Amino acid sequence: MAHDHANHHDLPTRFYLFGGKGGVGKTTLAAANALRLAASGQRTLLVSTDPAHSVSDLLETRLTAEPTPAGDRLWAMEIDPEADAKRYVASIREDAESAVSKAVLPALDRHLKLAVQAPGTAESALFDRFTHIMTWCPEHYDVVVFDTAPSGHTLRLLTLPSMLGAWVEGLQQQRAKVNKLQGMWRTMAGVKEPDREDRVLARLRQRAERFAQARQRLHTESVFHPVLQAERLPIEETARVIEQLRDTHIPVGALYVNRLWPVDEASAFVTERVAQQNEYLAEIRERFAAHRLIEVAQSARDIVGLDQLRELAARLAQLSPAR
Repeated sequence: MAHDHANHHDLPTRFYLFGGKGGVGKTTLAAANALRLAASGQRTLLVSTDPAHSVSDLLETRLTAEPTPAGDRLWAMEIDPEADAKRYVASIREDAESAVSKAVLPALDRHLKLAVQAPGTAESALFDRFTHIMTWCPEHYDVVVFDTAPSGHTLRLLTLPSMLGAWVEGLQQQRAKVNKLQGMWRTMAGVKEPDREDRVLARLRQRAERFAQARQRLHTESVFHPVLQAERLPIEETARVIEQLRDTHIPVGALYVNRLWPVDEASAFVTERVAQQNEYLAEIRERFAAHRLIEVAQSARDIVGLDQLRELAARLAQLSPAR
């Protein structure tokens, strides 16, 4: 395959998503790729959802929740899904305040407090943010690199827009019916109130439209790069991810096989380790034959700071043609 992935519409790739189990090095690879894209002349935004702030360390720049210049044609930001979840729920309360009676508010607050801690909330907030960032491209940035949350979560988010669209449509119909009934009641009761678009509904409609657009762009302008190591669990995880991505029609690009040990004849331990790794590598090459593989050697030390990251970016530029 000459291309990273088959693109139905031949639109340029604008969104690079890196996924894989925790600890396989996807944050480092995402950051190195962002450097590589920026070096190729594209205005690049790197978005990290890594709570450990390792991207700040790699780029030697203090990052915040807003895009911060991090180099030539490179910007980066760190999202905190927990803080986003709180904000997200606060905005729901604000909407509700204008729509429900005061008597219901205490019960609603109890419910929302629980909602902040509920498993899906941080994810919904993250996806909300994710779709928002996508709207900045291509006006403000040419490409966006997402150092994504671990695969399982990410994937559920990627299938969310269609569910959400259907849910919002149902809700809209429901609210429209209620508004109509209220209108009839007002007319009968002789209450004159200008017909105002329900604020909650407006917000939902806007969100649904943005989600639908994001979904479309995930199909046509995005590429998902699985990151794995030559080990049993990451191989199985990657197979599962590719399967799920096929169902959500998100193009899968090259697979990054990370942290490959170099051969060392002098060490029996390393020789054994490399032999096992090569068995897994053979399996990876066979099972994922439909995809391009980018095999990345293990660095002797953890990659910290810009110099090492630039070195890795240069290595990746040789391994994979910039597109």
